[in-house]
Amino acid sequence: MNIRMLHFICLLFCFTVEASASSDIDKMSEEDRAHVIFSGYDILIENVQLIDGTGAAPRQNMSVLVRNGIIEKVQPSDEVLTQDYVQKIDGTGKTLLPGFVMVHEHMFYPAPKLGELNAYPYSFSRLYLAGGSTTVRTAGSIAPYGDINLAKAIAAGKQPGPDIDVTGPYLEASPVIAIKQAELEGVESIARTVDYWAGAGVTSFKVYNNLSHAQLRTAINTAHSRGMKVTGHLCSITYADAAKLGIDNIEHSFAVAPDFVANKQADTCPDPREVFSSLATLDPDGDELGTLIKLLIEKNVALTSTLPIFEASTPGRPKTPDYALDLLIPELRQSYERIWQRIHNSALSSNYLSKLMRMEKRFVEMGGTLLAGTDPTGYGGVIPGWSAVREVQLLIEAGFSISEAVKISTLNGARFLDKGRSIGSVEPGKRADLILIDGNPVHDPRQLVNIEYVFKEGIGFSAKSIFEAMKGKVGLY
Repeated sequence: MNIRMLHFICLLFCFTVEASASSDIDKMSEEDRAHVIFSGYDILIENVQLIDGTGAAPRQNMSVLVRNGIIEKVQPSDEVLTQDYVQKIDGTGKTLLPGFVMVHEHMFYPAPKLGELNAYPYSFSRLYLAGGSTTVRTAGSIAPYGDINLAKAIAAGKQPGPDIDVTGPYLEASPVIAIKQAELEGVESIARTVDYWAGAGVTSFKVYNNLSHAQLRTAINTAHSRGMKVTGHLCSITYADAAKLGIDNIEHSFAVAPDFVANKQADTCPDPREVFSSLATLDPDGDELGTLIKLLIEKNVALTSTLPIFEASTPGRPKTPDYALDLLIPELRQSYERIWQRIHNSALSSNYLSKLMRMEKRFVEMGGTLLAGTDPTGYGGVIPGWSAVREVQLLIEAGFSISEAVKISTLNGARFLDKGRSIGSVEPGKRADLILIDGNPVHDPRQLVNIEYVFKEGIGFSAKSIFEAMKGKVGLY
């Protein structure tokens, strides 16, 4: 065979590989394809620092081989043979993480008029991905059909975004805090709501502040009969009682626990000031909290850390960075900055966040399962694209090692969602959901923001490109 023929065969083979790879993104719009840097090629990331999501210590000079969107090899770079027909990425000076699995996210954001919530699925789905989240749970919806259809579009490859575990509409009784929530009366309405939305395509449920014990029991039993999990933001029912009823997950870790309010009335939500006061005086290392932690662990209840939303209401904490605020329309940005300044100048207690961090650390030390989320609600400022990285940074501030913080934000969530065999860590046989960071966050967690590429099933997206395209879009769509 002559050299000209060999050249022809090589060109034919290379064209075939490229055509096959590009078919992975050909359902996306031209606008979305512009963010794709690696369109499904086999990839070898070499000489990279690896934090694999299992909790193991960071490893240096590692190589990760991806074929057909699946991690094939993870081993020291000096042990990897030269790979033909593979696109190589030099990871020198960079750090590789698994994609974040965040379990308290939303496709909505607070309006300047507090109490109003507006959905922005177009910008949020892309920003979640750019910020490293390759799987999210919505943890409550104000537009369930929108979330369902968004999840389907992403799964079909029609647009970029994380895989979405769609939580149904809030299961709530009177009074509701947002006009777009339903007020459910009695146990029959709870059962009907769960059955309807389970049939419509949601994959989990969230109970909210004002349910009765009977309503919570019905929600849990109905969802469990369909193989679905229930999480909750609790107030009328204590964490202890919810655990005994079989709830799977509780949001905001201990930050809203009504368990320590003196003379709490059954099925009644205490005044928020009473809850805050009881937690502010609670000893994070005392027996009272320890007893609750033991019960939660015994009943296999996972807690979700959502530290960014509580940092936003803590005086003296840093403001959301400009690169995240630039994503907002001017009205949303001005509203956030005005309220942040008021809180920053207030005389509120500033040690609540540190106490909450200690409670979360103790929960894990005693054997509890801690998950991670960000909750882009409150008065604003917790913005997809930045918030997941901030959650990891705050977990590190709480005393977790970077490996522990990454595991909480990746593998723990994947296992809770029953996806731990396919995602959540950088291991052979798992899907190539990866974050490549330019820098060394082990030495400086601030460098976690330097996300260069996010890979979803081996397709690599430029985080910077998505951020540029989404500037000023949150608040529009």
